[in-house]
Amino acid sequence: MHFPSFTSAVLLQLAFCAVLHGAKWTYSGPEGEHHWSKNYPYCGGTFQSPIDIKSELLRFDPTLRPIEVQNYNLSPNEQLTLGNNGHSVQISLPSKMHISSLPHHYTAAQLHFHWGSSNRAAGSEHTVNSKQYAAEMHVVHFNSDKYPNMSMAVDKSDGLAVLGVLIEVGEFSPAFEQFLKFINGIKYRDQRVQVPGFNIRALLPARLDEYYRYDGSLTTPPCYPSVLWTVFRNHVTISRKQFLALATALYSSHAQDSAPVPLNGNYRKPQLADSRVVLVSFKEGRGLHGTLSLTSPLTRKRIVQQLLVGDLADLADEGLYQLLPSGSEKLHAGKKKDLKNHQSETLSKSKQQTLNPSLRKKSQTNWSVGKLGLAEDALCYVSLEQRVFHQLKQSHTENQLVHALRDVVFPELNLKSYLDCKSDLALPTIRHILRGRPTDEVLELDRSLTKALMNQKKTSTVIKQSVPMTNSGSLSPATVPRKPHSQGYPHPWLLPMEWED
Repeated sequence: MHFPSFTSAVLLQLAFCAVLHGAKWTYSGPEGEHHWSKNYPYCGGTFQSPIDIKSELLRFDPTLRPIEVQNYNLSPNEQLTLGNNGHSVQISLPSKMHISSLPHHYTAAQLHFHWGSSNRAAGSEHTVNSKQYAAEMHVVHFNSDKYPNMSMAVDKSDGLAVLGVLIEVGEFSPAFEQFLKFINGIKYRDQRVQVPGFNIRALLPARLDEYYRYDGSLTTPPCYPSVLWTVFRNHVTISRKQFLALATALYSSHAQDSAPVPLNGNYRKPQLADSRVVLVSFKEGRGLHGTLSLTSPLTRKRIVQQLLVGDLADLADEGLYQLLPSGSEKLHAGKKKDLKNHQSETLSKSKQQTLNPSLRKKSQTNWSVGKLGLAEDALCYVSLEQRVFHQLKQSHTENQLVHALRDVVFPELNLKSYLDCKSDLALPTIRHILRGRPTDEVLELDRSLTKALMNQKKTSTVIKQSVPMTNSGSLSPATVPRKPHSQGYPHPWLLPMEWED
């Protein structure tokens, strides 16, 4: 998803970012996605998009309503701006367009595309069970109930909602032709043309009731994790000729540049799942057999309340692993690293905080018991970045900005997403919640969890040895163990090394 230009007011507010953040980024080379986090620290952070929507991440949610879009059928008398911003083709959208089926009113701002190249018709950002489509369209909306415009909403945790449409090469699309026929007028970066309005709804799949839903981020710098993603299950098609118009007619360079740079392959690679799950609005279909239904939000709220203010000794006696949603079937889901590396990374972060007590103290958030932390409040990512950067600058450790931001943001996002049923409760979040509790109770819970894990160690070893792994290190969907919850299989966050002092 492409990030829009800031208004001058926001640029003034972010004066410090002008120095910290470089203005130029690309998809490959020395300024490619692997280097984005140098100038845009959230790109190396948590809850990033896109993701590979794997079967083992799916959770059926019967409360998901069909997507309802309003005023998407535009009159030809309305003029839209079609532009080449050097990273994508983008169409501005009138503010009367909105989504009416989400908790907030989300107003449309723009739509844009990501695509492959003429010799590789694979350029979608989201993939489904590792299948990459030819292209992908993002229709970007902002939360107009809370924010006056896109620029003010873009860095807030409840700021954006994006509709993702997967595109395959196949039948000709009259709807796509409504703007593709003008594409030669925007061959170079920063060129724009006016195009007549048309039915934007026709760019979407016929069925808006079947989709994937998860918490994620902008897929381009500055990569704020501010997006409620809705990726439709069913793809749309464009003809080979239409795809080639996208893949071969455009340049990411300016018209006056001596060496034109083709604009293609403008997609970001899949990111880690970060304890997230993907909610689905449909139950039937391939890959959904045995898909888990959700633990109720009420139960999740009760678990967090117990961690915040309950008797931890009683909680330990009950067995925390029995209260939390079952997670054994996704021990490795969405992970590109093996379990040992995951343990080492978590330990490393824990040791960094131990060695730097001031950072640990400042990274703690004042938890509101009544509101369950920040579950009802929006995080402002620019403010968080300013605060963390200032703290690190004082201790001359600015190069740790990416990791520090991840440590600060992850527990907040994980808790919010967990209460909204869009993630599992991760170990760093549990530790974050427990930091304000009496030491003896926390230690007692530590011992109970460690004991619970040790009792299941042999079972866990059998599971890991008997379940075939895919090339990416994930459990094979066809052989994911489906054990009753009562058998107490260990959870992804129940790792013995992580609970050792």
